[in-house]
Amino acid sequence: MRYVIVCLIRGEALKFHEKLVEEVCEKFQVRPQKLPAHFTIKAPFKIEDANEIINLTKSFCSKQNSAPMSIKGFGYFRKNVLYMKVNMSDEGKHIVDTYMKELLKIPNLEWKANEKKEKVYHCTIVSKLEEATFDQIYTDVNKQLCNFDLLFDNISILKWEKYRWVTFKEFKLK
Repeated sequence: MRYVIVCLIRGEALKFHEKLVEEVCEKFQVRPQKLPAHFTIKAPFKIEDANEIINLTKSFCSKQNSAPMSIKGFGYFRKNVLYMKVNMSDEGKHIVDTYMKELLKIPNLEWKANEKKEKVYHCTIVSKLEEATFDQIYTDVNKQLCNFDLLFDNISILKWEKYRWVTFKEFKLK
């Protein structure tokens, strides 16, 4: 089975993200991603039995307090991925770093090279953009006011089913 571990975005930031994705996709005829609003903690991976990850995540989250974060403004990767900037607090970064160290103990868990680098917290709006349309989309999106204060309050495991990602398990931080 294929999974990804994320923090799901909720509240007004989620509503803003959903509306913005819909507007961008309609106006510029681009496809939305197959994930709900989130920032990625652990990139997609395949594993036959996720029980060890589920148990670890459940136990870990039960001992962690929520941490502040904000979403302010927009950014991009390689002129083909446009995102909302997630500004993680030091407490939130510590939670993610500690969780990742725990995940590293799980045998046979796949790791991509970029997961070892400094994390760029972000919430993707659209990806797989053509460079020709990127500048138009980026200029248009930057006319929007994107400014939300929220909590890093969950670690969620999504599962690939029927050609889309669905929430498999969601664990709340205290």
